Amino acid sequence: MKLKEDLNPLLLLLFHLVVWIYTCVTFLPYHLFSWASVPVGGVCGSEEERAKRAKARSVLGCPEGPYRAVSAIKRLVTSLRPGVDTLDKMFEYAATKFPERDCLGTREVISEEDEQQSNGKVFKKVVLGEYCWRSYDEVLTAASQLGSGLASLGQQPKHNIAIFCETRAEWIIAAQACFMYNFPLATLYSTLGGPAIAHGLNETQVTHIFTSRELLETRLKAILIEVPRLQHIIVVDDTPTSWPGYPRGISVHNMAAVQKLGARPENAARERKQPLPSDIAVIMYTSGSTGIPKGVMISHSNIIAGITGMAERIPNLCEEDTYIGYLPLAHVLELSAELVCISHGCRIGYSSPQTLADQSTKIKKGSKGDTSVLQPTLMAAVPEIMDRIYKNVMTKVEEMNCVQRALFTLAYNYKLEQFTKGYSTPLCDKLVFRKVRSLLGGRTRVLLSGGAPLSAATQRFMNVCFCCPVGQGYGLTETCGAGTISELWDYSTGRVGGPLVCSEIKLKDWVEGGYRSTDKPHPRGEILVGGPNVTMGYYKIEAKNQEDFFVDENGQRWFCTGDIGEFHEDGCLKIIDRKKDLVKLQAGEYVSLGKVEAMLKNCSLVDNICAYANSDETYVIGFVVPNQKQLLTLADQYSIRGSWEELCNSKAIEELALKVITEAALAAQLERFEIPRKIRLSPDPWTPETGLVTDAFKLKRKELKTHYQDDIERMYGGK
Repeated sequence: MKLKEDLNPLLLLLFHLVVWIYTCVTFLPYHLFSWASVPVGGVCGSEEERAKRAKARSVLGCPEGPYRAVSAIKRLVTSLRPGVDTLDKMFEYAATKFPERDCLGTREVISEEDEQQSNGKVFKKVVLGEYCWRSYDEVLTAASQLGSGLASLGQQPKHNIAIFCETRAEWIIAAQACFMYNFPLATLYSTLGGPAIAHGLNETQVTHIFTSRELLETRLKAILIEVPRLQHIIVVDDTPTSWPGYPRGISVHNMAAVQKLGARPENAARERKQPLPSDIAVIMYTSGSTGIPKGVMISHSNIIAGITGMAERIPNLCEEDTYIGYLPLAHVLELSAELVCISHGCRIGYSSPQTLADQSTKIKKGSKGDTSVLQPTLMAAVPEIMDRIYKNVMTKVEEMNCVQRALFTLAYNYKLEQFTKGYSTPLCDKLVFRKVRSLLGGRTRVLLSGGAPLSAATQRFMNVCFCCPVGQGYGLTETCGAGTISELWDYSTGRVGGPLVCSEIKLKDWVEGGYRSTDKPHPRGEILVGGPNVTMGYYKIEAKNQEDFFVDENGQRWFCTGDIGEFHEDGCLKIIDRKKDLVKLQAGEYVSLGKVEAMLKNCSLVDNICAYANSDETYVIGFVVPNQKQLLTLADQYSIRGSWEELCNSKAIEELALKVITEAALAAQLERFEIPRKIRLSPDPWTPETGLVTDAFKLKRKELKTHYQDDIERMYGGK
């Protein structure tokens, strides 16, 4: 994972001499301060010692488990504080403890303008001002009034209500209103297509829905005729205030107007029915990576247990922290992360992938992105976004002059070596990595990664260049996002840490795939997650509930994940396969498509890749979204000309790209039968809007197979 040191030997010698002198000078002070900072008895120990400690143990001593966190061997933890067992109580506790502190922040829009690109396309660019904040007390009041207003509009306790909206402060206010008044909240991704939206609304039989002006006009309006039960649409935007042209029987309200209705004395005085811990808080519809979206029923106690486990893995979490929210709140990772922050009095500033950084697509050149203004200390990200940051920075490194590039490479490798020993490098951070770190605001102290496996190269890059630990986690919607998170002083890569204090994990033999708990050197098998965070099951899909969930003889609820894992000696889990991603080739070899994709995403030519294999065939093929700069450079080397679409469709470029990918696969030590033998280059990126990936950027294999069906037939010799 070191960067290649293609440097002048004299410069290399000089650098190592300077490093040696610096190490000698700082050795004694560093160790004196380290010794002085250890408490009496050495309870904490050095970071290196803490990283080597056991994180979890098998409760019964069996290789299959169940495994629990060392601090939760006797009992799993269910709540943050005694008596705070529902989400309305959690927010009320936070508002009582931190009433005047900033809670939710939104940037002021100063101006919007259309900007024409060199290719003729027009992009909307924005100039944004400072963040405007609502305090915890203000948010609690707004949520209480909104809940009262919804009740006045006929919304009943334990009757579902939907939210179909982008990530923003109003999303959380609406959610808190529903939690307070015991309205189960059905969440829908803002990128879902019409049929999926109609399915979710009809299945949950909602009469009321929250949405934004844009989504109402562009997506929801077209399917209203297919949702006959819908009566009230609450638009979170302030303008406009009148909504003509909607079908008879449907009323459209502004959120502010509903709050005013709820604030009337006769409505505010109405008694509210508080939820029980066992009541449904959220029906979270998945993004549909394997077909039609499924609604996962999550109780108040499930979420409370899940965020309790997550919070325990973030050291020194407190009201001084600032979190940046930009991932979809309809995804369990983002919702859980924000609720963790709220429970500890942190402030949350809202953003979007298009305005996140100074270089983001919607930010007008010369103005500031959200991270520069907010300067967050906490951030969650899916690996796809981290991979993009990694490749963008490395591209800029390649554009540096030879001296700058040499210094960056030497500093990177030096810090990486010190980092893996548990040592800090303050001088290196200040002189070399300060500018890179400023991409995320310059104050980030914890990065949380979830949703998919994070490559070792990207994880190390984030550690080194952003000067902060990366907590890699594993969880699913069905486990309320909770399962495992690596401890922040665990410097290993490719692992997702030990079980959280709210959950336990067992390994179930999968004989067909060749995974058993008796395997050496590590027990392996299908991951089963148990605990109070395991959800109530799928909404109105009883057959699937019987297949994926079960309750053991002790009354513990379990979920069968379909993922394959192995436990290491220190109790850390590593995800090594997925049952659905495993394909048996004609010659009998098993290929893990996810493993192939994870390895090849490290190739600089690859922005995204989907591996595909047909069991009737002898080899793997791949669909590839190439990195534009790298592919254009490759074409230029071989004097191949043409537009971007022409290059991606060129047989010659396809063969050259395949050669680069094959070399990367061999360097990653993939087996010959795992390496794609043929590829199709895609000129268009895969985004949630294309329907080929989920909002968390997971591949939708079924949709990708349909999209590239003609290419599959061609690559397998059909035509």
